[in-house]
Amino acid sequence: IRIINQILAPDGGQVNFFGQPLQPSDVRRIGYLPEERGLYKKMKVGEQAIYLAQLKGMTASDAKAKLLTWFERWGMMDWWNLKVEELSKGMAQKIQFITTVLHEPKLLIFDEPFSGFDPVNAELIQNEILRLHQEGATIIFSTHRMESVEELCTDIALINHGHKVLEGAVHQIKDNHRNGRYMIDYRADQPIQFTLSGSFDMIPLDSDIPGVQRTEISAPDMKASDIMASLAQQCEPITIREHIPSVHEIFVQTVTKS
Repeated sequence: IRIINQILAPDGGQVNFFGQPLQPSDVRRIGYLPEERGLYKKMKVGEQAIYLAQLKGMTASDAKAKLLTWFERWGMMDWWNLKVEELSKGMAQKIQFITTVLHEPKLLIFDEPFSGFDPVNAELIQNEILRLHQEGATIIFSTHRMESVEELCTDIALINHGHKVLEGAVHQIKDNHRNGRYMIDYRADQPIQFTLSGSFDMIPLDSDIPGVQRTEISAPDMKASDIMASLAQQCEPITIREHIPSVHEIFVQTVTKS
């Protein structure tokens, strides 16, 4: 991230930015929200936001016009003449998010963007990130929160101790890590000992519903259609749910193996 933002120079290799070698002027087409936020505490909010926008190539008048639109939309007009030190952590986070995206960069880099936000404002920021993506921005999203990865990301790279251990489209990675685990609810007064054509494990589970039994079947070498067809001949299924590993589970499994 520091190399892309040209804070550090690379020891080797080359960074291409939209198909061309990265140039010093490209920093104006990049928006970077670092995990460790940094605003000048003694400066007024509006004055500082305009200053930061000018560093990205905007004129003061254009920056002020766009800032006022953002401030009005988010109900922040009363903050304009406050000093940053008078804001709560969440309020300062919102200011920094706006200054990151104000110049409409082609590439956005968010490092733990939801840190410090309450659930309401975290959802507000998440919706803005999705909107920016829909409008054509490329987004690099760095986080340890795997639930955010599931909700927001289309492609992921899992990194462990500086080494990439997994990469690809989220849906493809999850599909590749399917492990043949199924949760079955079926009508019966007592648990049934099922039989299947292949090897499998079965674990009876507690059910709070009278006349309904629950079990988990693990049959990684069998096709889902064959399992379901066989079970339908032995019981009256109510629901059959395949357990698809979460990104969190995949990450833990991959890191443990590596």
